[in-house]
This record gives sequence, structure tokens and C-alpha cells, in this order.
Amino acid sequence: MPNLKSAKKRMRVSERQRKENYAVRSRVRRFRRKFLASLEGEDKALMQQSFSEYCSVLDKAAKRNVLKKNTAIRYKSRAANKLRTLAS
Repeated sequence: MPNLKSAKKRMRVSERQRKENYAVRSRVRRFRRKFLASLEGEDKALMQQSFSEYCSVLDKAAKRNVLKKNTAIRYKSRAANKLRTLAS
């Protein structure tokens, strides 16, 4: 356990940030699953809608530095490729 006042505060801050980062990562995973489930169906409008929601969540996670920028870009690229192969 920390003894200094600043170390105690740092511990509180890092715990709060850990919870917030976990929530954002969970949101990314939830929207990834939603997107992949939409690919199983035949509704192209639903596929496009879930793809755009997934990209939006990835961009927000990258903006908050929960995901690195290139990681978010890689995830979006892979999702776009899956969408493109099923759309054609």
C-alpha cells in the first residue's frame, strides 16, 4: 500500500482509469460481435449499419487511447474486407 499522499491519489486515479478502459474495450468487443452476427444474415442494410457503428466505436476507443490508432485502423480494415466479400 502506498504511504505518500500523491501515491495514494495515483492509485485511485489509475483504478478509475482501469475501469473506464475496461468499459471501452468491452464496448468494442460487444460491437464486434454484433457486426459479425449481422454478417450471418441476409440483410445488407443491417450489415452496413453494424459496420458503421463498429467503426465509430473503434474511432472513439482510439481517440481515448484505449486502442492504438493503427490497431483500430487494422480492425476496421479487416471488418471492411469481410463486409466487401459478403456484399459481392
